[in-house]
Amino acid sequence: QVQLVESGGGLVQAGGSLRLSCAASGISFGFNAMGWYRQVRGKQRELVAGIPSGGTRTNYADSVKGRFTISVDASKNTMYLQMNSLKPEDSGVYYCFSNDEASRTYWGQGTQVTVSS
Repeated sequence: QVQLVESGGGLVQAGGSLRLSCAASGISFGFNAMGWYRQVRGKQRELVAGIPSGGTRTNYADSVKGRFTISVDASKNTMYLQMNSLKPEDSGVYYCFSNDEASRTYWGQGTQVTVSS
C-alpha cells in the first residue's frame, strides 16, 4: 500500500521560510515523476515544483522560481520543498505526489501553509 505523508506546514510571516517534507512508504522516490502541487480555495491545483520521470531535472512554477527548491533524500525516501522568501500568495494547501512505474499517481493528505503579511 502506497502512502505519502506530508509535514512541515504552518503559519509564517512574509519573508520567512518553511520546509515541507513528504515521506513515502510502498513506493520509492527517485525515477518516477514526483512533485508538489498547491491548492487555493476555489482554484485548481497548481504545480509548484516537480521532478519529471528520470529524476535529472526540476521544474518550477514561474511564481516560485528562485525561492522554492525541490529535493529528494533517497536514503530516507523523503521528498522536500524548501520555501524561502514566502509571500502571502504562497498560502494554500500543499500536496505531494508521486507516480509509480505504471504511471498511477498517489497523493499525500495535504499540509496547510499560511503566510501572513
